[in-house]
Amino acid sequence: MSVTEAFGDVAADLAHLAPEKIIALSASPQLSDWVEELINRRKEGSITADDQLDLERLLALDLFISLAKVRARLLLAE
Repeated sequence: MSVTEAFGDVAADLAHLAPEKIIALSASPQLSDWVEELINRRKEGSITADDQLDLERLLALDLFISLAKVRARLLLAE
C-alpha cells in the first residue's frame, strides 16, 4: 500500500464526518508563507535538515487534506 492509498482511506473516512467542514479547510497565511519560504530555501540549497523534514511533513499534510477535500466534494455531489 502506498502513502497516497493510506492517506486516501483515512481521508475518505474523515470526509464522511463533516464534508462541508473539510471543504472549508485552509491554511493560515502564516503557514502558507512559511511553506513558501521553506520551498524557496530548498530551491536555493540553503535548507537545513530539520527544515527539510518540516517541509516534507507539511507537504504530506497538504496531500492528505487535498484527498479529504476531493472525497468530501464527491460525497456532496451524490
